[in-house]
Amino acid sequence: MESMTQTQSDFQIGASALADRLMAGERPFVLDVRNRDEFERWRLEGRDGPLEAVNQPYFEMFDYLEGDDVVGALATYAERHLTDRLPREGEILVVCAKGDTSDLVAQALRRLGYRAVNLAGGMVAWGNFYRFALVEQGERLTLLQGQRIARGCLSYVAISRGEAVVVDPGRHLRPYEEVLRERGAKLVAVIDTHAHADHISGGPELAARLGVPYYLHPYDGIHPIDMLPAELEYDYLREGSEIGFGESKVRVLHVPGHTLGNTALVVDDRFLLTGDTIFIDSVARPDLGGQGERWAPIHYRSLRRLAELPGETVVLPGHFSKLAEADEWGIFRRELGRLRKENEGLSKLEEGEEAYIRYLLSSLPEFPEQYVEIKRVNGGLVRPDEEKASELELGKNICALAQAYQGAEGNGNPDGGDGDE
Repeated sequence: MESMTQTQSDFQIGASALADRLMAGERPFVLDVRNRDEFERWRLEGRDGPLEAVNQPYFEMFDYLEGDDVVGALATYAERHLTDRLPREGEILVVCAKGDTSDLVAQALRRLGYRAVNLAGGMVAWGNFYRFALVEQGERLTLLQGQRIARGCLSYVAISRGEAVVVDPGRHLRPYEEVLRERGAKLVAVIDTHAHADHISGGPELAARLGVPYYLHPYDGIHPIDMLPAELEYDYLREGSEIGFGESKVRVLHVPGHTLGNTALVVDDRFLLTGDTIFIDSVARPDLGGQGERWAPIHYRSLRRLAELPGETVVLPGHFSKLAEADEWGIFRRELGRLRKENEGLSKLEEGEEAYIRYLLSSLPEFPEQYVEIKRVNGGLVRPDEEKASELELGKNICALAQAYQGAEGNGNPDGGDGDE
């Protein structure tokens, strides 16, 4: 029986608390009651990869239902069929799509004496959760990294003297608006480093809502597969151009390869927002526009250009593949000089263009079909409702090369869903 001194909140964990625990290295055991295909496509991960889990679809657990006692029926099923699959010691985190059916299963497990808690809001809430980590807090510049933990997507809010620039925002605008409000900052520009394929950009809507320019390189204003021009308003990013805010500035580097309009942004000559070029453990793939063999050579040249920047430059990527890539402060960043030694994709640049192109093309993960449609959305060619948008974004991004993550299990590596484009 559940203790009368405990409240319902004792049996729920929210996305924010779960993120804190996973970033700290905890690895709760998971009972995932979603359908098998949903579980295989996307599951919870800790710092060292997918969490230990049992997938038991909820709809299969009603063999013993009599009357209206759903929790009792679930408890009977668990006792007869899951006892040898669930740990008696430690906590069991029960997960479903929206947090409702998993709550019933968690109640059933508690009847059997397990320490079971429910993920409030389920995987939908987990997928839509953002946290912000403070990269820099100086007299002139404040820089925050927005982390969409479930998808491996990173965005940035840079603030100087009360003026702000947002880079690569996700489609949920409230987190960015809250950061601006809490910091007392006025938005002056929104920038997408490139036309994303793994997630729906919130850039055009955020810029329109707050009445500021939205920036994108014109080469990314055409869908690379449909060859249709974007149906949205944007100002051109150009090589060497600068966008000022407060006493700081963003300088644009055109580094095509991941996309033809791919850019990297230098903030105050110290921070390099690499978008989809250089990640912590790998580099971006060149094939998401359907032109991998043609784009690989220019991708090589762009990566060489970035690798030659000063070693003390702080690289802030657009994606991560594993939580373990975060530093001890929970930020995904490295000095470029260190990455030149430790990042496989950068270290192989010294082998020359021909060898590097072979490396790129032999390291490509799967090509997710939904990425073509997401690019249509980001070009204003398609306008999905919330249900469709969530469906398109299901799972982690797959923008990085797979080579650096071979041997990892589950969807925490680019083979199963990480990266962007």
